[in-house]
Amino acid sequence: MAQTDGGVGCLIMAAGSGKRFGGGKLTAELGGRTLIRRTFEAVPEGVFSRVLVVYHEPEIGQLAEVYGFETLRNDRPEEGVGRTIRLGTEKLADCAAILYLVADQPLLTADTVRRVVQAWRERPGCIAGASCGGHRGNPNVFPAAYFAELRALEGDRGGSRVIRAHEDVFLPVETAERELCDCDTLAELSALAEET
Repeated sequence: MAQTDGGVGCLIMAAGSGKRFGGGKLTAELGGRTLIRRTFEAVPEGVFSRVLVVYHEPEIGQLAEVYGFETLRNDRPEEGVGRTIRLGTEKLADCAAILYLVADQPLLTADTVRRVVQAWRERPGCIAGASCGGHRGNPNVFPAAYFAELRALEGDRGGSRVIRAHEDVFLPVETAERELCDCDTLAELSALAEET
């Protein structure tokens, strides 16, 4: 097992093609800010030892660098989120844990991200994740003990598959339902725009 530095890494998964959205999802706007910018702004300062953005489109990587984040290009996004998770987990393997952050949850706040990490710090053997009324959502913090399982994911199978295999160690962190909403389609983005 890789030696860890004890810090918590943050992996922002921003390499998806947004097929159901019709393309260009992360650069679509909600309230005058793009979804990807909203995601970057949900990363609280002083919480993570490293922040890595796995991206495909060059403009996403360029914006990540403006924010001072590390970047890694996924040259085969068609292989699904499993490849993004694998690339990012390998790059952040020196961390004691990684928070996996999807890039299409535009109402997520930095406070919720901070609370999820704090919950994990208090119980570092657990997988801690945002939840509302018993329904799991994102983001989730996985300690290094689960990195091998995360690296083995393929296709569009994400971290929820690993959580389902270890329900007994999942630590829910209650948050507002609206923060857990993601945007897979233009209709979902429009619905969120009406609420904000």
